[in-house]
Amino acid sequence: MGRGSYTASDWSKLKNSRNLGNVRNEQEIFKNRSCDPRFDPRFIEKREARDSEDHPESVPIIIGLDVTASMGFLAKKVAEESLNETMMKLYSTNAVKDPALMFAAYGDYGDTAPLQVTQFESDIRIAEQLLDLWLENGGHGKVVPQLLWYFAANHTLVDNYEKRKQKGFIFTIGDNAECRDDLSYDQTRALHGQVFGEDTPINVRDTVKAAGEKYEMFHIFINQGPLKPVNNISDILPGHTMKIKTGDIDMIPELIISTIQMAGGMSLVDTLKQWPEEKLPVLYKTLSELKFEKPKKGLFF
Repeated sequence: MGRGSYTASDWSKLKNSRNLGNVRNEQEIFKNRSCDPRFDPRFIEKREARDSEDHPESVPIIIGLDVTASMGFLAKKVAEESLNETMMKLYSTNAVKDPALMFAAYGDYGDTAPLQVTQFESDIRIAEQLLDLWLENGGHGKVVPQLLWYFAANHTLVDNYEKRKQKGFIFTIGDNAECRDDLSYDQTRALHGQVFGEDTPINVRDTVKAAGEKYEMFHIFINQGPLKPVNNISDILPGHTMKIKTGDIDMIPELIISTIQMAGGMSLVDTLKQWPEEKLPVLYKTLSELKFEKPKKGLFF
């Protein structure tokens, strides 16, 4: 996967055909009322982000959306605006030369579809598959982004890591619900068949360590109201979490791109120079929370 290129004209055609921007709620955008088997991990052995003639230096970027009941507005925002803005700005800033995006929808282990994953794509199929995800609107007080982290660690094949020993990126985005510390094998087997492997509990810190071999991992908290203390994800991903208010979710593209650039060695000051002045206070405050190891020479650029 990952062939072809993303264009503004393709996005415009899709937006008009799906009537995006003229709907009242997320259910009018995401019309599926059950999980599409194409995105069900029970039927997926591997997702691949491979180099191609079009994209000889592919960089996998996974964006995971919390689709529990309190977060439907996030998927609507991403579908209508943020995806297109992220892709266009990835190219215009040269943050990533050959991006290959995969979307994921995650909820809680008790949901019917606690995890859905699209293919890695580099053209308009990114948006087409995003729109075919199911917004289950479930959740049981905690969420399980570690199912996505585990899938990324064990069920993705990416040339960026295998050929160049360079890392891709995972961005999970959700509210202040806590992340479960572990999931039992029985729970994951019932939900995912044999895809999640060994007969032992899946510990979230072990999962993060495994995924961290191939991906830089970040979480964006969206607080609906005054900013609250963050939950255990901040301990699980120290220095790799950001907090924004609901009214600032239009800055998600800038946060993703800036984080990628800073992971590659760009300074915060230089990163902020490329964005509109009115966005700088929130971006500065949010990006200042991040901590990076010194990157290897030529890691991302």
